[in-house]
Amino acid sequence: MNEVIKIAVLGGGESGVGAAVLAKKKGFEVFLSDCGEIAEKYRNVLSHNEIDWEENQHSESKIFDAHEVIKSPGISEKVPLIQKLKTAKIPVISEIEFAGRFTDACMICVTGSNGKTTTTQLIYHILKKANFNVGIAGNVGKSLALQVADDNCDYYVVELSSFQLDGMIEFKANIAILLNITPDHLDRYENEMQQYVDSKFRIIQNQTENDHFIFWNDDPIISKELRKKQIQGKQLPFSSKSKVEEGAYIENEQVVINLNNNKTTMSIHDLALQGKHNVQNSMAGGIAARVLEIRKEIIRESLSDFQNVEHRLEFVARVHGIEFINDSKATNVNSTWYALESMSKPVVWIVGGVDKGNDYELLNPLVNQKVKAIICLGKDNSKIIEAFTGNVENIVEAKSAMEAVGLSYQFATKGEIVLLSPACASFDLFDDFEDRGNKFKSAVKAL
Repeated sequence: MNEVIKIAVLGGGESGVGAAVLAKKKGFEVFLSDCGEIAEKYRNVLSHNEIDWEENQHSESKIFDAHEVIKSPGISEKVPLIQKLKTAKIPVISEIEFAGRFTDACMICVTGSNGKTTTTQLIYHILKKANFNVGIAGNVGKSLALQVADDNCDYYVVELSSFQLDGMIEFKANIAILLNITPDHLDRYENEMQQYVDSKFRIIQNQTENDHFIFWNDDPIISKELRKKQIQGKQLPFSSKSKVEEGAYIENEQVVINLNNNKTTMSIHDLALQGKHNVQNSMAGGIAARVLEIRKEIIRESLSDFQNVEHRLEFVARVHGIEFINDSKATNVNSTWYALESMSKPVVWIVGGVDKGNDYELLNPLVNQKVKAIICLGKDNSKIIEAFTGNVENIVEAKSAMEAVGLSYQFATKGEIVLLSPACASFDLFDDFEDRGNKFKSAVKAL
């Protein structure tokens, strides 16, 4: 009689619950454990699928009885429980790794420090318009594991953070997209940039010459790393600065996508996503679409009618001539740099939260040029205040989205912008960046 394989899942959010459901459907004995509270919607899914679970604790006797552990990406490799599991030689993998074992679908995987969600959503939009049987997963949509359990897609567009990539062993991206690499999450990587870079480059592990690697050719960190590596997949760079033989580039304000000497062109002014960084996102998405042999007309149409994701430079309202923009998804300095760079009017900037080892120096030129007042929205704002004192006359603190919006309304005048672009994680005052963005929007609508 075959032994039943036991799976322990750590984390009761979207990723963990999806993995638990898939494991149960594949006939494994499943136990899910979360050291915090599990949201009611996920409890209901676990109960409906008759999955054994616990919250507010980790019962190590049950966890260490497992043959394999699936870890949610939010749990650091450094926590004692994970270290003990590794010492016990119990494999610890990611939900993405686990899900990949049970599907032969084509995986289009997107990573980078900034622009992941926008590019993932854009590629999904193009594939849907081309009538592909496609799912969207990773950090957006339903978890990949849950979709593999419940659906039968031929293609998945998967947004992958460095944390998800860290738990990948045999999983392979058929089309791997690396948008950029800037310092982020260094607190999880012992403040060693190379560790973070290595994590991002895991997106190309296991690729063969039949796969494709799309990357930003202008990124100095990516360029330096490429010189060290042997790349198996077909390389398709995109560049805003120079012409590339195969991939995408800008010429005479036209995006040119060239694969196999077959060019697709489109004016940058017709792109739905405006701003330098969004042109890069559009180029990456366009290359992926051409690799999949989607018709040029569909690509052009999709790049021109795409609507950006919630909480990413999202227009909220105009109140007495003041524009309010929600960029709550900007959880690092570089992401906020892109937001400030795209602003064409004076800005009252709402910033702050959980600092991830941020260096605000990068923002000083843009802050000097564009920001008239700063509202710090976080429990500890000392680093932000120190960074910008002397650059901006008005720097004040707020402890809630409502207070921040009220203060911003006092500082801004007609024809100016209030921009929530925190450059920090949200967990000090909010559940997540979505909660922060939603509370900001509610506060604006209450004005």
